[in-house]
Amino acid sequence: MSTAFILVAIIYSLKGTDGLAPEFIGTISNVSIIQGRDATFACSVKNLGGFKVAWIKSDTKAILAIHDHVITGNDRLQITHNDKDTWTLTIRDVQTQDRGPYMCQVNSTPVRKQIAHLEVVISPKILDQESSRDENIPEGSNVKLVCIASGYPRPTVIWRREDGQRITIKNKGVKRKEKSVEGEVLELTSVTRSEMGAYMCIARNGIPPAVSKNIQLDVHFQPQISSEQQIVGAPAMTAINITCIAEASPKPINYWTFGTGEMIVENDKFHMQEKIESPYRFRITLTIKNLVKSDFGQFQCVSKNSNGQANTTIEVHEMPTVSTSRNLAPEPEVTQKDDPLIFDSEERDYADSQVQSTPRNTNPVNEYIVKNHQKSFFGSGSSQLRASLLLAWSFLFLQLFYNY
Repeated sequence: MSTAFILVAIIYSLKGTDGLAPEFIGTISNVSIIQGRDATFACSVKNLGGFKVAWIKSDTKAILAIHDHVITGNDRLQITHNDKDTWTLTIRDVQTQDRGPYMCQVNSTPVRKQIAHLEVVISPKILDQESSRDENIPEGSNVKLVCIASGYPRPTVIWRREDGQRITIKNKGVKRKEKSVEGEVLELTSVTRSEMGAYMCIARNGIPPAVSKNIQLDVHFQPQISSEQQIVGAPAMTAINITCIAEASPKPINYWTFGTGEMIVENDKFHMQEKIESPYRFRITLTIKNLVKSDFGQFQCVSKNSNGQANTTIEVHEMPTVSTSRNLAPEPEVTQKDDPLIFDSEERDYADSQVQSTPRNTNPVNEYIVKNHQKSFFGSGSSQLRASLLLAWSFLFLQLFYNY
């Protein structure tokens, strides 16, 4: 046994001379701290007298400090005394091996002690070397996605699809869709193109921050192509759009051909547009401008990738031009000589005076006829229906005859 250890034992065995027994003030609190930070334990004792306070690692029985002296060779430990009744043990840059019980002990008779526990927690971390990378599989095959995470407490791993779609789980012929699936391994069977996309594994253990990793799942299959219409028509000198839908993975090369198979290139006549509707679905539109006779015929939409090729045909035919103008016969001109119902100014003045001098008849039908037909009958040279003029004139003369 070394001389230094004997000296420590002698110092620690010294008794106090005061009559009052030492007494703890309060209790030591347990500490839970993230790895790499500093942890502290505070022990307060009154009536200490000549007794000494020691810090001991209970599970290993190692004496860490006595009073205000660090005994162990661990340079991450520090002991401080506030010159009154509190001794504080500080452990800097806490590591997992520091986890365990810590005892504050007074060398009185009997020995007085308090114990607190240090819990070293570690935020989750996904181990890339042990986890899956991006996967490329043929449609209809099976795949396992793996996400291994470390941390303390042990993290829980859940899977979700990044696009918000549900995960399809198939087990013994039973298929179900889940918003999330728990476990480090996600098994997908008979995978279809609709299951393509990014799968996100999230690891959490209550210690922030939670961490996540994206694994891209690509499902490969040969192109499939369709069109909404097989035959379309348009008049000459107009424009027309023709569209096809292609599904393929990996991403295909999509293009149009005409006639004998010559590939169409973008120019003033043709405009091509490709819209991505999903990771494997593409809408391809060809605009043909200023249609002329040589533009009518069969157009082919072609989709090609490393797994194969597909095409569909759309026939564009010419429609007759529809005229929007109307051929109206000219309105015959009516002269005063040809129409006996058109009066000169003298006749109009006479008829007008007769109407004004005629006593008002109490017959409401006659009053309505005179009131509503006088203006149109004696109007200017605008065209009037002959039947209306004849009827009005007949009623006027009947009225005059009756009053006379």
